[in-house]
Amino acid sequence: MVCNLKGRHFLTLADFTREEIETFLETAKDLKLKAKRGEFPPILSGKSLAMIFEKPSTRTRVSFEVAMYQLGGYALYLSKSDLQLGRGETIADTARVLSRYVDCIMARVYSHSTVEELAKYSSVPVINGLSDKYHPTQVLGDLLTVWEKKGKFEGLKLVYVGDGANNMAHSLLYGATIMGMDITICSPQGYHPDKDVLEKAREFAKRSGSKVEIITDPKEGVKGADIIYTDVWVSMGQESEKEARMKIFQPYRVDTALVSMAKEDAIVMHCLPAHRGEEITDDVMDGPRSVVFDEAENRLHAHKAILALVVI
Repeated sequence: MVCNLKGRHFLTLADFTREEIETFLETAKDLKLKAKRGEFPPILSGKSLAMIFEKPSTRTRVSFEVAMYQLGGYALYLSKSDLQLGRGETIADTARVLSRYVDCIMARVYSHSTVEELAKYSSVPVINGLSDKYHPTQVLGDLLTVWEKKGKFEGLKLVYVGDGANNMAHSLLYGATIMGMDITICSPQGYHPDKDVLEKAREFAKRSGSKVEIITDPKEGVKGADIIYTDVWVSMGQESEKEARMKIFQPYRVDTALVSMAKEDAIVMHCLPAHRGEEITDDVMDGPRSVVFDEAENRLHAHKAILALVVI
């Protein structure tokens, strides 16, 4: 089923049905196959993307910029110092002005309310390239990777090990439950997902027939896992908490011993950048179970699909 997604904002996966997410994934897969054959359909010829970065990035910037280029469009990088956004101009006015110049806005920001306000006042689609609460573009690439490696979603168990209150855990909760995967969030007390996210994920799980589990013991959590997922223990903006977090999350390191407790064919994922030796060890990151760099590549193809489908 191919859904019409033109003009839609892409702020969180909770805004989309399973059929709509499947349309994104099918488009990403098709564009990836074309790219492997050296085919780059110029479907966004003459279109432009404004990329707002309050936070620096490697993968988000490069993948969106290359995605626009390969689809025939143009991407404009706008750091915080390039905009009047931090010097008195409102988010609403910024959205109104950029809408007159470009065909789409991608924003990587500190606060989720920023992308929500951009979307409220923008007359062109707004894509959430990362906020403090959600990272939906990453998880779309993750879903593409799971589909490629496992061939399905139903019946799979995804275990996220680490900070359950961060944007990755929140977006994985939505992505997994919408698509019918069981998901276990394994995190210390005080670092569990936000209640509103958990409640919505459980609603999605009820519809899809999947399960949501929140536990604190990583060894128990990874039993029967098809996918082990981890992320940094200290995200941008949490540097003052580093010392405390390093102690709290020590038992949640994804190492060979922990991975051995999952299924024999379990894969290991990480959204990157990785702090090797902290949340994940070198032997796991570079080992046969790791699909981390396939996952990183799929960000490009997922972003191409989003742009191809939402830009009018």
